[in-house]
Amino acid sequence: MRNQELAKIFNDMARFLRMDGVAFKPYAYERAAISLELLNEDVGDVYVKGGIRALMEIPGVGKAISDHIEEYLKTGKVKQYEKFKKQLPIDLDELVRVEGMGAKKARTLYQKLGVKNLKDLEKAANAHEISPLFGFGEKTEKNILQGLEFLKRDKGRFLLHEILPTARSVVEKLKFLKEVDQISIAGSTRRRKETIGDVDILVVSKSPTKVMDFFVKLPGVEKVWAKGGTKASIRMREGFDMDLRIVQKRSYGSALQYFTGSKDHNIATRRIAIEKGLKLSEYGVFAGKKQIAGVTEENVYKAIGLPWIEPELRENEGEIDAALRGKLPKLFDVKDIKGDLHCHSDWDGGEDSIEQMAKTAMDLGYEYIGISDHTKFLKIEHGLDEKQLLKQHEAIKKINEKLEKQGKKFKVLHGCEANIMADGSVDIKDEVLEKLDYVIAGVHSILKMEKKEMMARIEKAMKNPNIDILAHPTGRIVGQRDEYQVDFDKILKLAKETGTILEINSSSRLDLRDLYIRRAKNEGVKMIINTDAHKKEQLDYMEYGVSQARRGWAEKGDIINTLPIEDLLKYFKK
Repeated sequence: MRNQELAKIFNDMARFLRMDGVAFKPYAYERAAISLELLNEDVGDVYVKGGIRALMEIPGVGKAISDHIEEYLKTGKVKQYEKFKKQLPIDLDELVRVEGMGAKKARTLYQKLGVKNLKDLEKAANAHEISPLFGFGEKTEKNILQGLEFLKRDKGRFLLHEILPTARSVVEKLKFLKEVDQISIAGSTRRRKETIGDVDILVVSKSPTKVMDFFVKLPGVEKVWAKGGTKASIRMREGFDMDLRIVQKRSYGSALQYFTGSKDHNIATRRIAIEKGLKLSEYGVFAGKKQIAGVTEENVYKAIGLPWIEPELRENEGEIDAALRGKLPKLFDVKDIKGDLHCHSDWDGGEDSIEQMAKTAMDLGYEYIGISDHTKFLKIEHGLDEKQLLKQHEAIKKINEKLEKQGKKFKVLHGCEANIMADGSVDIKDEVLEKLDYVIAGVHSILKMEKKEMMARIEKAMKNPNIDILAHPTGRIVGQRDEYQVDFDKILKLAKETGTILEINSSSRLDLRDLYIRRAKNEGVKMIINTDAHKKEQLDYMEYGVSQARRGWAEKGDIINTLPIEDLLKYFKK
């Protein structure tokens, strides 16, 4: 898609401009790149429909950038970008992935040593050609070599659930220091992005040296990249970096707002401040030279005329306008979830028994759990056939009787995760499905169908009166597999017509994505957040699905498993 190609060109142009010390233009190109990546239709189609004027209606696209887009659509190139590349023919994407290698360093290494890519960089570092250069030195050269080594085994970006527990553990350890007055995670981790590159932590302390010394010696630290008076950067053994910044108490709120991001949200808030004759930065909100806010995020937003905005919403995707109109969504929390309906047991190859899964759910404070084991088509998952499902139904009935005798106000619901076959039928007979409390169904095979065939398949399944929930509706697995060919507008229309509930799967699928959640909410389509847990520990994944829902602007009323069991059951087709 041309959107992604143009986004890359604009991001590269921003980097080239930064190398030359240009201050504001890079942000314009980056903003345009973000808008193109988020655009729902091909930018070429936008141009065909409305020309330059239509291009300029894209957020962040002004006259100069629209001219670049038009030029690219007509010729396949942007002259200014080609000019930059001739001046500096290097693989910036590759080089800046190495810790400590920014765009300016990359330019210097090209000009002095002819370094164009990672291979050239490694060769120059091993030959000790980098250390004699002004501004580099032996330590920088050693860091580059280690960065290259890390890159060879680096996973790149991490799923939120892979990185957040370690980040929280570090924060808890730092909290025990008497020298730490205030502390918070910032960056994309705080915004609960699907994938995280590194972790930012902010601290208020009057004794920064002690905090820094403690931070760089934490268990699990594999490499100390840098350690100064107010900032330290480390590499954890899991493969990601953590940055710690010490800020002054009077600037803690403004620093937290700034380093939480997103970059686009910050550009928008700074613009609002300027319009009010104020200056907003990581150091505070200033009227002339006088600081009027900065201690808390709340007073930072208030000073520029906005209510506090939840971190998950800070992407400049309408939250500023909603805040100004008093229309921000009232986000819910994981404590509002009453139960989890997509859980597997040892009946289909999961690790834990139904009783163990139920006990863990009770420990989490849930009112119910749903057992939804795979069905017979998925032999690799030990899927259950009709007889086994009926036998399981009786077993769950006995578990519920036992819980009732013990005086437990907790219920185990019985469902299954049926397979949507190529023709849209499911692999379990309707007369058995009718006996279950609910049915989840999903596509698990033949994923590369053409859109028309895939949608016919999904439509038939959604129209089945026994199928209540469409599991992982687009089939994606973050970082492993793209979504299959679907028409999400049609899925929303079918969901409204049939009453089918769309799942937000909290596992590494994170499917639905936040954009689709927001669209489902706007259409009044009900959703459910499930973990797809195959062992009891994975029930903790619920918070990642909740984070995804919050990023999609979902409120409590949009998610059916925020309901007590009696109300929940009313949403099922039966």
